[in-house]
Formats: sequence, structure tokens, C-alpha cells
Amino acid sequence: MLLIDTHVHLNFDSFSDDLDAVRDRWRRAGVDRLIHSCVEPSEFGAMQAIADRCPELFLAVGLHPLSAEQWTEAMGDEIEQLAQSDDRVVAIGETGLDFFKTEDRSRQFAAFERQLEIAHTLDKPVIIHCRAAACEMVQVLHNVRERLRGLPRCVMHCWAGTADEVKAFVELDFFVSFSGIVTFKTAEAVRESVAIVPSDRLLIETDCPFLAPVPHRGKRNEPAFVRSVAERVAEIRGLSLEELAHQTTQNALHCFKLPQSSSLPICS
Repeated sequence: MLLIDTHVHLNFDSFSDDLDAVRDRWRRAGVDRLIHSCVEPSEFGAMQAIADRCPELFLAVGLHPLSAEQWTEAMGDEIEQLAQSDDRVVAIGETGLDFFKTEDRSRQFAAFERQLEIAHTLDKPVIIHCRAAACEMVQVLHNVRERLRGLPRCVMHCWAGTADEVKAFVELDFFVSFSGIVTFKTAEAVRESVAIVPSDRLLIETDCPFLAPVPHRGKRNEPAFVRSVAERVAEIRGLSLEELAHQTTQNALHCFKLPQSSSLPICS
């Protein structure tokens, strides 16, 4: 049984002292491929260094909406260049809209639309963060789709909204990824979303080091814990863990165009 964690942040300081042990745990949990997301392009060198040590790690590059104050047109060019500089880059992001913590909407819109364009041009999926902005995001996506005559493959990462909201993204043919939030006692709306996402659009992730699932709440999250996410999603959908793992793994392979092989050496 193999699992793919489609959203990690292993370059954060909380992993600096024990990454080898963390990797050993994720391999023992059946996680053999991971997508390392990006908060801002300046992280890219550190992400590459981790991928050099752990060849099951693939990369995304982009600018998070809560870092949108850094956005310039030159940064858009930088993201596009970085995305083409390393064959391990399989996605753009994370990008998107977050109106929960900030009202700096104009730069968020500009950064998001440009990164959608980059993903469309390069035929790479875009990893999308959306918080308190579902209606505005749907409008942006419809506008961009009309202008570009299509959208890139899109992943709504760490879904935490309602079932009604997720329907709009399913209609746009999004992949939808669920994190440890699905295990939280108060996350009934998220579990309702899990039940309605089409089988071929379902993904799982940790978003580590954040949002550790039950029974690990309060601890640093890590990729091995994606198994707890998979177990809860499987339960909600009436599947065995093995069926859910196969389904989400195939979806991740398709979405990110990952290699099929999982024969990887131990971290050096």
C-alpha cells in the first residue's frame, strides 16, 4: 500500500534537526512520494537541497497569498523561470486568495492570476490556497478561464470550506485535497465535502508541519501522519484503506504527472 502526501513544508525550522528520522517514519507509513509546496520563491534553494537528499520529493514554486505584499511582475517572471529550471518542479504554488487574515486584495488577485497563467503556459497544475474567499475565487477562475480559453489543472489544497463551496470547484474539474482537518471533531462540513468529491478528483495531504490529525493533535505534523488522514477519508467514503490509498495515489500521479516508480534509495 502506497500513499502520496500532496502538500508538505519540510524546509521549515521545525524539521531542521531530525529530517532523516522523519523520512524513515514516512517510508514506514507507506508514503513514497511527496509534493513540497512553496510559500515564496526565496525558499526554492532550500527545497532543492531537501529533494537532493530525498528523491521521492517533488517541488512546487510560487507565492502564498499571505505573502502577496512581496508581489511584483518581476517575481512572476522569477517563478516561471524557476519552474523550468528543475525537472522536479511538478506544480505552481501555493497561490490563491486569503481574506481571513488580510484585506490586501489587489496584490493577491494580481499574484494569483499571473500564477494561473504560468501554470497554464507550462502545463503544470496549480496548488491553490483559499480561505474566506470562495466566491471571489470562483469569479477569478471563470474570468481567467474565459481569457485563457481554459484553466490549468487545479488542486484545492487543505480543503476546509463547505460542501456547497466545494461543488463550485468540482464543477471546474478541480482536484480537492483533504488534510488532518477532516479528523477534527468540529469539522463536519469538511467531512460532508469528502463525501461528494468525485473519486477521480480526491487527494490527501498533511500540510505539515501544521494541522496534525487526530490522534496526533498538538504535535508537529509530519508526512507519516497522512495515513491518519487516509484512514478517516476511507471511513467516510465507505472504502478500505487500501482502496482509498490506491485511488488517491493514482489521482496524484495523474494530476502532477509523477513517475510510476517507487524504488527509491535511503536518504543520504
